[in-house]
Amino acid sequence: MAKRSAPEVNAGSMADIAFLLLIFFLVTTTIATDSGLNRDLPPIDESDTTPPIIKQKNIFTVLINKDEQLLVEDEIMELKDLRAAAIAFLDNNGDGTCTYCKGARDPESSDNPDKAIISLVNDRETNYETYIAVQDELVAAYNVLRNREAQRLFKRDWRGDILAFYNKGTNFKDAEDAFEARAQFKEKYIKPIKDLFPQKLSEAEPKTN
Repeated sequence: MAKRSAPEVNAGSMADIAFLLLIFFLVTTTIATDSGLNRDLPPIDESDTTPPIIKQKNIFTVLINKDEQLLVEDEIMELKDLRAAAIAFLDNNGDGTCTYCKGARDPESSDNPDKAIISLVNDRETNYETYIAVQDELVAAYNVLRNREAQRLFKRDWRGDILAFYNKGTNFKDAEDAFEARAQFKEKYIKPIKDLFPQKLSEAEPKTN
């Protein structure tokens, strides 16, 4: 009796199916990216001069504990109130030297925007989302004041107009001309506003409770 041969399985289409599945997963898979904060780092000070003594009233202390609670100037504060409190501190003009400030001139608060420093300290167990939210509110305080001065001096919006135009760049064919144009724009519009309200946001080493 003749042996019956086993039927062969046509696996030619299996490679096509595997290739299509691979393309499907490559297209639909989202790659996680780390988020961060954009910050302009201060220039390196290579001088041998002794750092000036900072008065305590010129430091706006913000603490975040592991329970996501804010302690601002030794008082518990809600996140929604942080921006207004930071604006009041930066714009205070305690010594009366700031001609453009509109603050309360509280002698117990900051002397002027150039001396005002915001100090942020968080616990090592602080939730990252809370940390970012606090950072956003503090930076927003600077942006509110900078926008006010940009409107006053240039009749232009700080972030939506001046910074957006600068970050967008120019369309010059000559790269050197484009660089020079951006440098002139920065000197004319960005530097004067940043000089009025310099962003002095200090972050101390996280604490462990």
